Parts: sequence; structure tokens; C-alpha cells
Amino acid sequence: MASREDFKSFIPASKTIPELTLRAVLVGVLLAVILGAANAYLGLYAGMTVSAIIPGAVMALALLKPFDGTILEVNLATMGASAGECIAAGAIFTIPALVLLGVWTEINYLETTIISLLGGLLGVLWMVPLRRALVVNTDLPFPEGIAVAAVLTTTVGGETISEKRKDRGVSSIWLLTGAALAGLYKFGELSLNLFKGTIEYIGSIGKYSIMGETREGWMYGGVTTSPALLGVGWIIGPRISSYVLVGGLIGWVIISPLLVLVSGLPTPLEDYSSLGPLIGGFYTLWGEQVRYIGVGAMLVGGLYAIWSIRMNLVESVKEAVIGIRGGGKGVSKKRTERDLSYKLVFTFIVLLIIPIFILYLWLSGLTGVSLIMAVLTILFAFLASALAGYLTGLVGSSNCPISGVTVAVLLIVSLIMLGFGATGLAGMAIVIFISAVICIGGSISGDLLQSMACGQMLGATPKNLQISMTFGVIAISGVIGLVIGVLHKAFVIGSPKLSAPQAVLMKGIVQGVLGGEMLWPFVFAGMILAVILILLDLPVLPVAIGIYLPFTLSIPIFIGGVVRYSTDIFLKKRFGSAEEEEISDWELAIKQTGVNPKEKAIRTGLLFTSGLVAGEALMGIIIAILVVLGINLAVFDNAPWYPGLLIWGYITLLLAYIPIREILQKNTK
Repeated sequence: MASREDFKSFIPASKTIPELTLRAVLVGVLLAVILGAANAYLGLYAGMTVSAIIPGAVMALALLKPFDGTILEVNLATMGASAGECIAAGAIFTIPALVLLGVWTEINYLETTIISLLGGLLGVLWMVPLRRALVVNTDLPFPEGIAVAAVLTTTVGGETISEKRKDRGVSSIWLLTGAALAGLYKFGELSLNLFKGTIEYIGSIGKYSIMGETREGWMYGGVTTSPALLGVGWIIGPRISSYVLVGGLIGWVIISPLLVLVSGLPTPLEDYSSLGPLIGGFYTLWGEQVRYIGVGAMLVGGLYAIWSIRMNLVESVKEAVIGIRGGGKGVSKKRTERDLSYKLVFTFIVLLIIPIFILYLWLSGLTGVSLIMAVLTILFAFLASALAGYLTGLVGSSNCPISGVTVAVLLIVSLIMLGFGATGLAGMAIVIFISAVICIGGSISGDLLQSMACGQMLGATPKNLQISMTFGVIAISGVIGLVIGVLHKAFVIGSPKLSAPQAVLMKGIVQGVLGGEMLWPFVFAGMILAVILILLDLPVLPVAIGIYLPFTLSIPIFIGGVVRYSTDIFLKKRFGSAEEEEISDWELAIKQTGVNPKEKAIRTGLLFTSGLVAGEALMGIIIAILVVLGINLAVFDNAPWYPGLLIWGYITLLLAYIPIREILQKNTK
């Protein structure tokens, strides 16, 4: 297993520049509230959130520019923005289920605040020992961490924003080009409604006699023409993106058509009714059955992934024990390796059992169950944080299925409650409370480890970043209950205007398990699939993600990986070798001088793809604000699909051409 122990960061470990400053913390707190609120609405309305790490970095850069902020201050403020989005995602996936179950008649502000705060603090605390295990002692790519590092080192260019930039060998125009293309594309798709961003088709494959009945077979296919997902695929490379596609093919092209043949297409659920009876029926089949195969595979694959990095985790624990025995004063470390005191971290983790127990007791009235589940919450939060961190490092924050991690936790907790015989409304309530705390904790750890990876590249001080995260958690926890409450009063959770799809899924699982109606065969099938993949020595989690996510998302990720593969093949033929390890992408993301032609090609690609990810994410936030304000700019009621596909195809060709553009021009001269 590779290690980044001696990684040479942008700001050397031996150098100290302003980082944990009041202005950086305040900007982080402000961004936590703004991006957290925007994502709360977006998630309840559309069932998705926009990763805040890149929008947060760009907004922090703009806000700190008048004060001549340093690159490390910008990075620290970004941590606050990430905390806001993470708390919002964890809260909206779970807490609205309490209203849908009838446990609450409205969103209770105090309880929501406490749940968010406890989950957020738990995620930050577990992230401290996980940082070394997942960021330093692995070769996980952390694609959005690479993107932010490339954005900041290119736009800032030095230690401070106002510093005169050196010649970096690679023009920042490609970063701006990527951002402009993706941003304009997303605005044209979602705000102006000039074209559809998702193209889907379902066709008949004939009629067959199944068990004495004539059934019609259907085959589904589609693609989401997302520039950001194209960029993510390019960054993570052909291997991981291929396994994500394999998962999509297993779930959508093999299993789903077989189920349709056996049982027919179901009537579309309300969330999918707008897609039509055929595609909507296919999505309903996936959402209610096939998706659980992905959850089962994710559960086993996640545990196996944690097992595979057990030595890293053991080393982190050993280091923690040494730190605790030394009164928190471990061996003197270089600045870029200094975390919060392990003694302080583990003391707080143990102490959190008390408020979590009191919270569960207050909300459910079950004393013994609340005490046992408070202890289990701490342990499950560690597993969820490690799994979310691993998934985030693998495919990025935007594609990390935190709701899938939550579903896995929800299944386990529901089974435990079933064992206790707590099957009534109080039992369902405590399952949601526990899952909310764990989901928020896992979401925090996963996304912020992405930010810690960026910090590792830039030369940030981990301890300072961890303090900044804590401020961000406190800030968004204080307002998230108000945001969800106001949205519920305005639109009503569960209505077409605020469908809260993840919360509906959580409600269905709790009722299914405790009511004896859970579709366990699909979960077990996923677990068996994961075991088979492990025995074949194939990666489980990318495949599980492919099954769990809509098939249309797997395609652009795969195409991005194919373009990266073609780039590497071209460079290998031209220069002898282009087999860049992910850690080389880390080095190239921050490299400023002495960039050779092969490195320049890869760095140009990194800048362009970083722009694609950044532009789409930023525009996603802007569009969310327009939706909240009720501003409708749609040109067409029913937009055509082909313009979007043509433009996206052009962006794909640009991604293939731009990195090798100068090499091709030299060859033609």
C-alpha cells in the first residue's frame, strides 16, 4: 500500500504562513450556512446535493481576496463550506422521515439541532484518526481534492492571493474554459430548459412465455450528459470508472430486464411518474428492488474495505495510544502532520455517549435500549465514517452514495431493534434518530477527508483544518432545523413540491424491517455478489456504487475514464510511458515549474477537468438559489434531447484534444 508520508506539498512543512485566522474562520462559517441551506432545499426537492468543496473554495477565494488572504486561509475556509453541505445532506436524508412516519407533526428545531450537532462532532472526531489511515497511508485518488488543489494553486499561484504569479508552465485558461463550458451547459439544461441533460430509452425485446404467461421483455439504456461526471471519470481513471460501469450493467441491463420478464413492469411510483409508464416503471423496479442489491454489496464491500486497511487503522490507534499515554504530547511532528490531540479526541468520543443516550431516552422513552444504542452509535459512526471516507476517496464526494451507507446502517439498526422487540412507533423513531446521527457523522467524515486530501497537497496544518470543521458544524447545526422547518411549512415534506426521496426511502426501510415486509432476498443477493467479487480479487465498492446509482450516471464516468485511457496510450507511444499513479496526479495538481511535455499534458487535463467539476457545481448552487426564489427562466416546456448530447459530445472531444494539443501541433510543424 502506497504512503504519502513524504509527499512534498505546495507550501513546505518547514514554512508557516497565516492559516487559522479569524477572517478565514468567519468566511468558513458564512459559507457553511449558505451552502448548507442551499443543499437542504436541493436535496429535499430533487433528491441530490451538490458537493460544496469546489464551490466553497471558489467563494472563499473571492471573499478573502480583498484581505490578501493566503492559499491556506482559503483552504481552511473551504472546510467550513464542506461542513455545511455534509450536515445538510445527512439531516435531509433522515430527519424528514420522522414527519413521514408520523412521529413528528412538524420539524422540531431543538431536537434537529442536537442530532445535527452530535452527528457532526462525532464525524469530525472520528475523522482525526481516519485521516492518516485513508489520506496519508493509501493511494486513494480523492478526485475532488485534486480538483480543488489544482484550482487553488492555479488561481492563487503563490502563498497569497495578491502575490504576482509565476509562470507555471500550464495556462490557467484551461481551468476557466472548463468551468465556463460546464457552467453554461448546466444553466442551459436546468435553468433555461433548452435541452434535456438525461437521455433515456426503453425498448421491447420481444414477448416470451414465462411459467405459462406471456411476458414482454424490456431493455433500458440512457446517459446523463454531465460535464462534471465526465471530468470525474477522467480524474479517477479507466480502471475504477470501468468497474462503476460494470455495476450499472449488472443492475440495469442484466438483473432488471430479468425481473421485468418474470413479474412485468410495475406501476411507477409518484417520484418517477413524470418519466412515463415504461421508464418510470423501470426506475420503480430499480428503486424498490435492484437498488438493494447494491446496498447488500456495499455493506459487505465496505466491511471488506475497512478490513483491507486494518493495518493503517491499527497504526492510527497505536499512535493514538502513544499520544494518550504521553498526555497528548506525542513525538514532535512536522507541521503538516499535526492533528488535534488524540487524548482529547478519544476523550470526547467516549463522553459523547452521555448526550447521545440522553437524546435517545428523551425522544423514545426506552431507557435500556437507549443506553445500548448510544454505545453502538459510537461504533457504527466509526464504521460509517471509514466507509464514507473510502468511497469518497475512490469516486469523489459528488458520487459518494452516502444515502446507500445510511441504508446499510438503517438495516442493521432496524434488525437490532427488531431483536429488542421495539417494533412500534417508538422503535421506528429511535432507528431514525440513530441513523440520522450516524449518517451525519459519516457524511462529515467522508466529505471532509476529501478536503483533508486537498490540504495534504497544499501543505495545510491538519489540526487547524479540524478546528475549522468544528466551527462549521456548530454554525450549520444551529440553522439547519430552521431551514428544514421553513421548507416544510412552505411546501410540505412528502408533497410533489418537496418529495424528499431519500427520506421516503428511509421510512420505507424502517417500516419494511420492523413490519416484516423488507425485500431481504435482494440484500442477500448483493452480499453474495460482493463475496464472489472478493474471491475473484476484484474491487467490490465501485461495482456496488454502479448498481446503487442510476445507470445514466455510470456512462459519463466511464466515458471520462476511456478518454483518460486514450490520453495515456497516446503519451505512452510518444514518450515511452504514461502509467501515472494517482499520487502522480497529486504532484501534478500542484506542480508549478519544470513541467515536462508529458506532465504538462496530464496537468492540462487535470485543470480542464477540474474546471468542468467546479463550473457545474457552482452553477448547481446558483440554480438552487433561483429555484428557491421562484425564478423560472425556462424557454421550453418539453426540451429536446439532441442539442445537449451534441454539445456534451463536443466537450468530450475537447477533453481528448486539449491535453495533447501542443504535442500534436509540434508534430505537424
